[in-house]
This record gives sequence, C-alpha cells and structure tokens, in this order.
Amino acid sequence: MRDSKYIWLVGLGITLLIIGVPIYLFTFDPPVVSADPWANVPDRSRDPVDHSHFFTGTYETGSDITRACLTCHADAGEEMLHTSHFRWLSEPQTVSETGETVEIGKANLLNNFCLYAGANLDSCTRCHTGYGWVDDTYDFTDPANVDCLVCHDNSGTYVRAAGGQVAEGVDLVMVAGSVGTPTRQNCGGCHFDGGGGNGVKHGDLDESLYYPPESVDVHMGRYDFLCVDCHQTDDHQIGGQALGVNISVNDHNIACTDCHEPTLHEDERITEHLDTVACQTCHVTATALRDPTKISWDWSVAGDATREESVHEYLRIKGEFVYTSDYIPQIAWFNGNISRYLTGDPMDPSVTTVLNQPLGDIYDLTSLLYPFKIHEGNQPYDVVNRIFLTPRTVGEDGYWTTFDWPSALQLGADMAGIPFSGEYNFAPTEMYYVQTHMVRPAENALTCTSCHGEGGRIDWLALGYPGDPIVWGGRTP
Repeated sequence: MRDSKYIWLVGLGITLLIIGVPIYLFTFDPPVVSADPWANVPDRSRDPVDHSHFFTGTYETGSDITRACLTCHADAGEEMLHTSHFRWLSEPQTVSETGETVEIGKANLLNNFCLYAGANLDSCTRCHTGYGWVDDTYDFTDPANVDCLVCHDNSGTYVRAAGGQVAEGVDLVMVAGSVGTPTRQNCGGCHFDGGGGNGVKHGDLDESLYYPPESVDVHMGRYDFLCVDCHQTDDHQIGGQALGVNISVNDHNIACTDCHEPTLHEDERITEHLDTVACQTCHVTATALRDPTKISWDWSVAGDATREESVHEYLRIKGEFVYTSDYIPQIAWFNGNISRYLTGDPMDPSVTTVLNQPLGDIYDLTSLLYPFKIHEGNQPYDVVNRIFLTPRTVGEDGYWTTFDWPSALQLGADMAGIPFSGEYNFAPTEMYYVQTHMVRPAENALTCTSCHGEGGRIDWLALGYPGDPIVWGGRTP
C-alpha cells in the first residue's frame, strides 16, 4: 500500500521508490518472532519465592528495607540508579533541530497537565521509585534511596507520603515479606493516575485496567497479562518509552511484533496495510472505555472561589476541564521521533504550541499511521521573555495555598532556573499520547469502512493524501 501514496506525484514517487526502498530494506530488519506469541511472554507458572522468612528484624524506614534487599540482590540497587524510573531523566539524546545533546525527562520538562514536577517535588515524587527526593540535594548515587517496595509489594497495603517516604502506619515487615513480580496494581498506582487523577493523562491507561474485561483489553482481560509481560525488563530497565518525556522512542521501545508475526493475518489485504499502518490503529479502536479521560485543561480560570467545584469540570486549584469517554483516537504519522518543547525554549503565544509533536509524514518511509490522544492545555507563559513558566503549586508558598500567580510563578522559575519578568498570561498548548493499551479482541477491530468511504474516521487530506485512496484509485484494501 505504501507505493499508492505516490501515484498522484509520479515522478517523485518513482524517485522515492528507487532510492528509498533499498535504504528501508537495509536499515530496518524485521524482528525475528516465534510463530507462537506465547513463546515471547515470560513463563510465570512457578510460584514466587516466599520472602516472609527473610524479614524478621526491626525496620524503621524504607531505606532499611532496601538495605536488607541488597544483601541478596546485590546488583539491583546499582542497576536502579541508572534507570529513568529513578533518575526521571533519559539517556543522552540529540535534538534533531539543534544538534544539542540533552538529558530530559519528568525531572526537567514541563507538560500541559500539572505543568512542572521540578518545582513540586515534595508532591510529585510520591510516584518516584525512591525515598526522600524533595529538593536538589537528593543523593542519586546511594542505592539505599531506591524504593524496592513500590514496584514489588504484593500485599496491596503499601502507601507512600510526600517525597516518596513510607506513609505512617505501613507495616514494613509484612509488606517486605509479600514482595514478588510487579502487578498491575504496582504499575497502575502511578501510571493509571498520572497527571493528577484516574485516567487524566493517557486515555488508554486508567483504573479500569486493574481488573478489566476482555472487551476493554484483551491481553489483561482474557489472558490476565501483567504490565511487565509486555514491558519486559533488563537490569531493571523497563521496556517502553513515554512520548511525553522523550525526543525519541526508538530505543528501548516495545512493539506488537515483539510477540506477533507481522504476517499473522489470513487476509493479505490487511497485511498490505502494515507498511503504512501501525497495529494499534486498527486494534485500539477507542480508549477511555469505562473511565473518562481529560482532553482539555485551562489553568487561566483557576482561583475562582465563587464557582461550584466538580472533579470533572472545575477545581479552584487547577481550573477548568473537559473529560470524555469512548475517545476516538486522532490518526497521525509517526516515525518514533518527537520535536519536544524544552523548558526555557521560546514560544509564540499567538499559535498553539505542541509540546511533543510526533515527527513523520507521508513521504517518510519510516513513518506509520498511529492513534493518538491529543490533550489541549492553556497554561502560563512569560509575556516579556516569551517562554512557558513552571509554577510552584504545592506547599504553603504554592499557588494551591496562596492563589497568587506572580509569587507561584517566580518561585517555580527560580527552581527551574529560568527567568520571569513578572508579567504573565496564558497560551494554548497540545500534547500527544500514543494509544497503545486497551487492545480490543480481533472481532472488535476496525473494518475497511471504519476508515474508507463515506463517514470514515481518517482525514486523508490532513495526512497528505489527495483523498481517500479507495476513491481516487490507489490500491484498494
């Protein structure tokens, strides 16, 4: 189907096919995958080791538990110190636009949800895989700061407080004795509630996935998959990369074809689409299937004490929201690279700034059509310096207590190391999230007419086509 894109520009098409296809073939070797997808999934048939016999002493802090863990798992602490889950930074990556090498991640990037973790560590690090990160004095070289329990607790009773410290009342001996393979509860405790609440950020990740029916997610519902069955781990480096905090997701990424053969479809017309269409586009037909997801967040109207509050419509501390259920993903080209707004970059308040623009287009042979959730924001920027700002929201001096934007913005700017002129306003932003969970059973996948013909969900012109390929004479699906 890839060659059908270029029928309307014959000369250019021939050139691309002559030059591009050999490059594609030599650069991108297809993965070697067993015909049996179960051969690629970890065998969890053996009972986990009972750890209750190993924790019989007195443990006052989470770090005491970690030190006990490291007596047997000597390498685990050092491995964790180098992971993005602990550092909240990626490995060094090169910005394609400037050639600059950067380490970026949750620690130093802003978003259009809660805006900026770096100015609000005492709250945001409740979901950090370590103990006690509240400011820039945190020791990232001490394995005892790693929290083993947040990922391995199987008791369901482990709770963390500000700064990632163990909450009061947690029975550390009982929790440590329960440890095992990370469950959906371990991963979901942070990822299902990312952005400040259930289903807020991702669209395809929410609390319905703790115990989903197969109609919501066939892997977790029908086959009871754990998150780590797909997000497999090597030296505590968890497979997969988040689109919101990277400039490339081509390293450490996971794909459907890690387990499934690309040629598994009996209908060759479907197989022909795989040169252009990602698996998720047809198999993740909608998200937010049971719990709604946030698609708009306007910070500019926060602070109004006279408005009635509703968690899905308005909160004084956060502003105005729009939520939706049964979200139909937006389809866009994606080659695995992202143009990412970095903290302190210039912006233009007269246009919508896409904070993490997926790269790729119809002419890029490495691009596929992927489904995305697009979240719209309206967030503070510096009128003079023309940069987005990073407010301090939590604590006695934060906006959620003072409801004073100038002081909250100044504090956050100081923490982020960016200037603040004292003049601020609000500007529109967007963020993209690939919809890759909530995979429906095969019988619920999209059909030809879902995309082609009258009323199809694809905007062909926006994708670079002269129209629906089934109409203008491209190869029919």
